[in-house]
This record gives sequence, structure tokens and C-alpha cells, in this order.
Amino acid sequence: MYRDMEIKGGPLDLSKELKGLLKGTTTLGAKFENGVVIASDKRATSGTFVASKRAVKTIKLTDYAVATISGLVADGQYLVNQIIATAELYRLDTDRPLKIKGMAKLLSILLRNYRPYYLMAHLIVGGIDEDGSHLFNVDFFGTVTEEDYLATGSGSPVAISVIEEGYSPKMSREKAIRLILSGMIAALSRDSATGDGIDVVIVDKERGVVFLPKEEVSKLWKELSK
Repeated sequence: MYRDMEIKGGPLDLSKELKGLLKGTTTLGAKFENGVVIASDKRATSGTFVASKRAVKTIKLTDYAVATISGLVADGQYLVNQIIATAELYRLDTDRPLKIKGMAKLLSILLRNYRPYYLMAHLIVGGIDEDGSHLFNVDFFGTVTEEDYLATGSGSPVAISVIEEGYSPKMSREKAIRLILSGMIAALSRDSATGDGIDVVIVDKERGVVFLPKEEVSKLWKELSK
């Protein structure tokens, strides 16, 4: 297990083995005028080996929130399952939904509680609540920041440059989908650890959490790749 590996130079200096676990995948998110769009690729890697071509990295937390996982799958799944359970218990206990910020802060607490060891998961938490649309970056140290757009994973340097160039906070739902897909397509074309398809999720007030059908993703993919 990675928790038994030597962490060289103290708890904040990760060994080469741990750094290797953080490589691979691309997950993206961006806010638009009335919601958020989040996307992830479907390739899971183990070193240079493609372990899965059908990995699900974007997971529904509630009817109004989703999270993406990059890093170790098991650690990410554990964290996401904790949030799903806590959000439902909070709703039953208080008769009101847990806010997106609350989910991000809870993830931060869970991650920090493992120090000086680490849960190797980097997450995007996005959704919409009574305060509006939100997009949070939660890294494996437990740092939480709210962003208008962000990217994680090995393909993020390529993808974020595409998003940064075309982003506007007043974007429509359709433009936001096309921009996020353009970022993912760029990552797929330049990063070998990213590939095998794209999952796209939209969260807005009208529809809640909506996973874009594969046929629509494929159609837009072909259009944007021309």
C-alpha cells in the first residue's frame, strides 16, 4: 500500500512513487450564467498500462451536485461515498440540502484528517444551490478554492489554455458545453494518459444534474474536431 511507502524529507515532500500516482487523466469544470459544466475522460492508467477504457470519473453526489476524481480511484471513491452519505443524512436531519461549499469543506476535513499520510485524490466539486452556481477545487492536501473554471490531471496544462482563451462568466449553457469539450479534445490529442471518451455533465436550476448523452457528445466532438 502507498501509505507504507517512505515519504522522503518529511510529510510534505512526496516520494517519487507517490508523485507517479498523481499522473494521468483530465477533468475540467467551468461555470456559466446559470450553472456549471464538468467533464472527464474515461481512461484509467497504471504506469504506461491502460487499466480501463470505461472509467467513471464524474460522479453524481446529489440532484444538484457532482464531483470528479483524479488520483487513486479507491481513495476518490471513498471520499465521494462519504459526501453522498453525509449530504443525504444532512437533508433528512435538517430538511434542507447541504450547500456545495459545505461538501467541499467536508472533503477538506476528511483529507486533512489523514495527515501525515495522504488520501491521493484531487477533486472538483460543482453544482448549484440557493447561493448560485459553484465550482470548487479540493486538492489532496485539503486545500479548497472556488474557481470560475479549472482543470486537474496530466492533461490540464493543455486543456486550461483552451478554456482560459474562450471563457466568459456570461456564457450560455451551449457555449459552455462546447468550450469544455474543446478543452477535453485538446487534452486527448496531446496527453497520452487521457483518452477513450468523454463524460460531460451539466448542472443547472432547470434540470438539475444531467449527463449529456453519448450520441450528443460524439456529434459535438466531430464538429469541434474539424
